[in-house]
Amino acid sequence: MKPSAEEPVLLAELKPGRPQQYDWKSSCETWSVAFSSDGAWFAWSQGHCLVKLIPWPLQETELCRASERKSHKAEAKWSRAGAKEKTLECGQIVWGLAFSAWPAARHPDGAAGLCCQVLATGLNDGQIKVWEVQTGHLLFSLLGHQDVVRDLSFAPNGSLILVSASRDRTLRVWDLSRDGRQVQVLTGHVQWVYCCSISPDCSMLCSAAGEKSALLWSMRSYTLIRKLEGHQSSVVSCDFSPDSALLVTASYDTCVIMWDPYTGEQLRTLRHVPLHSALEYSSDVHTSSLRSVCFSPEGLYLATVADDRTRDGHVQFWTAPRVLSSLKHLCRKALRTFLTTYQVLALPIPRKLKEFLTYRTF
Repeated sequence: MKPSAEEPVLLAELKPGRPQQYDWKSSCETWSVAFSSDGAWFAWSQGHCLVKLIPWPLQETELCRASERKSHKAEAKWSRAGAKEKTLECGQIVWGLAFSAWPAARHPDGAAGLCCQVLATGLNDGQIKVWEVQTGHLLFSLLGHQDVVRDLSFAPNGSLILVSASRDRTLRVWDLSRDGRQVQVLTGHVQWVYCCSISPDCSMLCSAAGEKSALLWSMRSYTLIRKLEGHQSSVVSCDFSPDSALLVTASYDTCVIMWDPYTGEQLRTLRHVPLHSALEYSSDVHTSSLRSVCFSPEGLYLATVADDRTRDGHVQFWTAPRVLSSLKHLCRKALRTFLTTYQVLALPIPRKLKEFLTYRTF
């Protein structure tokens, strides 16, 4: 049966290799994935210390259509013209991945007119290795963390500021434009730090650890703004909306809470609905725990990842329903990109319009 235009469609599935020299237990897991900021690369961290860089977007070169096969399974070979897959050997299990564009004027090799993509990899031993994607050259090895680097986040403004989150309970701020200098160490969590996210306007940083609250920091002063309390179990993921007006956190309590980061107000609570198959594992209280949450690029959708107790290491690529953003949402997004909640509330406009612009109504 042909899928409708509103249903996601599976494009391709990648499976990790299992080299003889690696432990099979770690070669069947996927630890992290990321798309480059220019949309040209997909990075896939496998359990045996390798990062695979795959050219994006994928191009279909051979497809056996489901309607022509009794099994209703599609098989395809994928590539991108003019680019080849790359493999980075990191020497340690890679937990975190983050891309950033490196401006031509600040290229570490001093090459004029050269703009490139860099990939930061957070490793099991606490190191952060930063690579030039096109050449595969190692640019920096950042030392400071005392345990696993679980997550990484680049400032979206091209400043080459990198924030790392670690199991050593700290966040560290690095400046790659100054030879990877460590700028700040942020302390305040009492559990492993799982996730960090810099707001698109680069004014705030949110961090999530194995605690019932998330922490919101100022990226200007590197001080704590507030604790966000409301979850009933460990908060493990966070993400800002593209206009920086909203913040979402995901927890093992199966809830996503949507916050106004400027005021700390809870705006919405969304609950993840588990699949029927997950209910078979009733002995595990965290069977359907949320692991990750993120906004779509236009800010209209949220994606969540739940623990389905499957560890086959596969990566799947899906198309998502394509819906034209409403004019009202586009206008709100444009305004909220440069106006804080407090600035909106101070505008001489009707109350209902203020509620819409501050996401109190949708």
